[in-house]
Amino acid sequence: MPHFHLEYSANLEDVVDIAALCEAIRAEAATIDTFPMAGIRVRAKRVDHFAMADGDPKHGFIDLSVRLREGRADDVKRDAITRIFATLKDFMAPALATRSIALSAEMRDINADLSPKFGTVRDHLEDPS
Repeated sequence: MPHFHLEYSANLEDVVDIAALCEAIRAEAATIDTFPMAGIRVRAKRVDHFAMADGDPKHGFIDLSVRLREGRADDVKRDAITRIFATLKDFMAPALATRSIALSAEMRDINADLSPKFGTVRDHLEDPS
């Protein structure tokens, strides 16, 4: 783990390269020691139906949810989410300069006993750490 889930309003697709945003988040996550490289997953889902603020369809959003296995100290998690959110904000800066967009993020722990995992990703990495 961690798993990064982006939900974004459909009206942002014409101004935001969502695939590039996923890659920017993955790249930053890969520099954070508490995140094992093999566990990093970034995915995005377009939200077609949404309503915000005063109801004007010009408003858009990106909500980032980060799930990771429990056991990390709060200061480690705080540093990680601060860095990831800064990456999101920096990536979105050009769109934020001209559009009404709300950004949000949340990090939550997953109970390892209730979340089995299996995979062969580490077998295919040059540095499986």
